[in-house]
Amino acid sequence: MDNLSLKERDLRNIWHPCTQMKDHEKLPLIPIKQAEGIYLEDFDGNRYIDAVSSWWVNLFGHQHPYIKSKIVEQLDSLEHIIFAGFTHEPIVRLSERLVKLTPQNLTKCFYADNGSSAIEVAIKMSFHYNKNRGLTKPYFVSLNNSYHGETIGALSLGDLGIYKKSYEEMLIKSIKTDVPKDKSEEEAIKAAKKLKEILKERAFEISAFVVEPLVQCAGNMHMYSPLFLKLASELCKEFDVHFIADEIAVGFGRTGSMFACEQAGIKPDFMALSKGITGGYLPLSVVLLTEEMYDSFYCDYNEHKSFLHSHSYTGNALACAAANAVLDIFENDDVLNKNREKIKYIGKKLNEFSKLNNIENIRQTGMIAAFDIKGFEPKERIGLRVYEYGLKNGVLLRPLGNTIYFMPPYIITFEEIDKMMDTAYEAVSLIERK
Repeated sequence: MDNLSLKERDLRNIWHPCTQMKDHEKLPLIPIKQAEGIYLEDFDGNRYIDAVSSWWVNLFGHQHPYIKSKIVEQLDSLEHIIFAGFTHEPIVRLSERLVKLTPQNLTKCFYADNGSSAIEVAIKMSFHYNKNRGLTKPYFVSLNNSYHGETIGALSLGDLGIYKKSYEEMLIKSIKTDVPKDKSEEEAIKAAKKLKEILKERAFEISAFVVEPLVQCAGNMHMYSPLFLKLASELCKEFDVHFIADEIAVGFGRTGSMFACEQAGIKPDFMALSKGITGGYLPLSVVLLTEEMYDSFYCDYNEHKSFLHSHSYTGNALACAAANAVLDIFENDDVLNKNREKIKYIGKKLNEFSKLNNIENIRQTGMIAAFDIKGFEPKERIGLRVYEYGLKNGVLLRPLGNTIYFMPPYIITFEEIDKMMDTAYEAVSLIERK
C-alpha cells in the first residue's frame, strides 16, 4: 500500500468535509499511515507537526499510551449500550467530575455525540423550557462572525456566510448582535450596550443568547475581552434570557483556564462541551445545565412536557473512558500550569511576526495564537500557499482564509513550537517578497 493507491481509491468514493473536491486535481490528498505524539506520518515516511490538533480535538497527542490503555481496558468489559433506561460506571464517574469542574450552578449532564448536536440540545431545551412555562420564545441571539456548527439549528445561529448562505431559506429564527471588535474593555462595553438594546426590545420572544466565550474559532480566531461575557451574562439574567456557553472549541484548557467562562467569573445556564473532551479519540459531547432546567421537565409522563432528544451512540462507554482518561491527565500532570510556560513562549514567538510588513492583527488567547495576512482578497486564497509550504516543510497549518493560526496539542515541546512557528514565518516571508 502507498500514498498513490490510497489517494486514487479515496477520490473514487469519498467526499471530504470543508473541502472543494476539485482542489484535489492539483492539491495532493495526503493519506496518513500512522500518528504519534504531535506528528502525522504518511506512507512515504514524511512527518507533519499537527499544528491544528486535528481540528482542535487532539489535546495530548496521537497514540497517547494512557488514553489508549483506558479505552482498551473499557473494551474488555463494555463497549456500548442503549442509554435509555440503562447506565454504566464510566458515564456516572465522568458526569460527577464534569459537574465538579464546571460552574456550581451546572448540576446535570445531557449527552450527545458531537458539538453541533450539543448546540441543538441546548437551544431545543431552552425553547421547550419556556414553552413549559406557557411562553413562546422562538428566537435566539448570537454574535456577528459566530460559528456553532452545521446542523440546521446550529447553522442558524452562526454568521459565517460561507457555511450558511446556501441554506438560508430553511434556517430557524435568530438575531445577530455585535461582537466586540477587539480585546479592549471599551469594545466589550460597546457591544454589551448593543445586546442590551436588543434584549430590551425583544426579550419577550428570545429564548437564549448563544456565545463562543473569548475566541470565535472558525470566525478567523477573533478574540475579545472576558468583560463582555460578564456584562452579557448580567443582561441575560436581567431580561430572563438563557445564557448558552458554547465551549466546544475553547473548553478543556485552550484559553489558558479549564473553561473560558472562568476568566469572566460567570455561571451560564448551559455549557456545551465536545472536541477535546476525549482528547480526539472518540466522538462525544455533553450539555451541562441547571437543576431548575432539569426540574422543569421532571413530571409524570407528559408527551408535551417531556424533552425528547436522542442519539443512538449517546453515552458511549468507550468515549466516556477516553474522557475520564483526559481528565486524569489534567489532574495528574498539572497541565494548565505547564501550559503557562508554553503560552508565554508562543507569545514571544508570535511577536516576531510584527517584523513582517504584510502581517496584521497579531493575537493570542492561551494556547490559541493567530495573525492575518493583509493585502490579498479572499478569492486569492493566500492561506493555501501557506498550507502548501507548511506541508513541504513538515508542518500541518490549515489557515482560515487569510488567517494563520496555531492550536497545537499541549504536549508540544519548545523545540517543536520553534519548528511550527518558524515554518509559518518563512512561508509568510516568501509571500511578502513576491
